[in-house]
Amino acid sequence: MTASAGALRFTRKIRLDRPGSVTLPARLNQIVEVSPEVRAEEGAIVACRALTDNRAYGNMELPSGRLAKIVAGNLVAGALGARHALHGYMGRVPERVSVGDTLALLNMGGVIGICDSPNPDLGPPIQLEVLGQVSRGGQLLNIKDFALPPVASLGDGAPLVLVVGTCMNSGKTFAAAETIRLLSQAGQRVAAGKLSGVAAQRDLLLMLDNGAIATSSFVECGLPSTVNAPHLGDVARAVVHKLDAENADLILLELGDGIIGGYNTGSILADPDIRRRTASLVLCANDLVGAWGGVEYLSARGHRVDVISGPVTDNAVGTTYIEGELGLRSANARTQAPKLARHVADSLGLDIQIGR
Repeated sequence: MTASAGALRFTRKIRLDRPGSVTLPARLNQIVEVSPEVRAEEGAIVACRALTDNRAYGNMELPSGRLAKIVAGNLVAGALGARHALHGYMGRVPERVSVGDTLALLNMGGVIGICDSPNPDLGPPIQLEVLGQVSRGGQLLNIKDFALPPVASLGDGAPLVLVVGTCMNSGKTFAAAETIRLLSQAGQRVAAGKLSGVAAQRDLLLMLDNGAIATSSFVECGLPSTVNAPHLGDVARAVVHKLDAENADLILLELGDGIIGGYNTGSILADPDIRRRTASLVLCANDLVGAWGGVEYLSARGHRVDVISGPVTDNAVGTTYIEGELGLRSANARTQAPKLARHVADSLGLDIQIGR
């Protein structure tokens, strides 16, 4: 029980088995205080007991990035949030939360909420019994309490490379990682970030593994996902401002999910500072319609596509259409990574030697 005046009373301590990576900004200890009061707010850090497991989608990504299997009975921590994944779960923040309520694990990073629409390939999400909200020093914790400060506008700085896609699973992260790897090997200092999607460290760690000198994401802006953040230009500016301090030669930014979807990527593309600083844009698409539509959508918002990658470039059916009909460059990140990196370097005006 806490002793300070006005602080929460009747907290208890529990030992967490699986803290989700979405809680990383709060730097939780393994043993945490849990209050019976729960504020049904996006970003609220809640402790839960796993009631079920899931063979297809049953891992929790820990703050370290390691994946740990969740089994019934595990004590987990995550943040209340929403998810709108075309190939995953759709869920939302509950209007009210009480101890004993049952919620769902919406993603492996630890975003927790009400699942409105499961996925037939993944099966029902893991069910969680709410134990309470994590507190520290008598204060209920929310990841927004640890957010980067807002940035009204961006000055000049390293050029931005945007990697966008027509939907999730269109090859964005792999294309980003390969571009980072090859430009880093060519002597460029590359910082990287993720501006939209749902909380997870996996993509940022892959960027670091491939040579990024620093990373940041929307989670550092206090968001478990960007579903309920209509003004992501604010988030983009805060992330870029942080990465500007790294003295990078360029900053590569992945926009999670698709340019059309539930994660508000359009507000990033419309931000004047982001548009002004963008020097190269990679579009990843799954098919020909996606490639054509993506180019049209981006052009209408003042963005020129410099190169198209993703599954649409898996063979000559796609590349012939892209280069012949759309008049754009193409490169497959899996089989033509140096070509992809060269196209990005050319659009940045870099005269560098790209390796294998």
